[in-house]
Amino acid sequence: MQVTASSDFRTEIRPGDLGAVIAFQGREYGEQYGLDFRFEAGVARAVTEFALAYAEDSETGRIWLAEDEHGLTGCIAMSREGGRHGRVRWFLVARRARGQGLGRRLFDEAMAYARDRFDTLELETFSELTTAARMYRSVGFELRDTQPQNDWGREIQLQHYDLRFD
Repeated sequence: MQVTASSDFRTEIRPGDLGAVIAFQGREYGEQYGLDFRFEAGVARAVTEFALAYAEDSETGRIWLAEDEHGLTGCIAMSREGGRHGRVRWFLVARRARGQGLGRRLFDEAMAYARDRFDTLELETFSELTTAARMYRSVGFELRDTQPQNDWGREIQLQHYDLRFD
């Protein structure tokens, strides 16, 4: 089932949003890539840390949420990792909303935010996410390293990308 994705994003964090992001990540990556509950647990830990930092200082980052009548269709976040260094987090578009440009719009919004706040960005992904990798490289991200990782139920090739804004 394909659903038309809204072009409106929300950045205000409401009760239930954090759990929805965690469940969304766990479900989508579990169903599509065979990652197990340990992946979702890692996302939960990172989302919790982000939320607690955000509660103390709203300049610590931002999250963008896209929704339809069935729940989240996409999300992405930027977190400040120190000084003028940031990190792209939890970038994902639901299968039902792909092919409509939602991912590009989310990514562009997040990158505009990052350009105003950071000198450098990093992100972590894995090799099977080729569409996302093309998007990252299209704005100047460079692959720093690839490492085998087997912490989430199967072996993947974990990748780290870096970007320096000029």
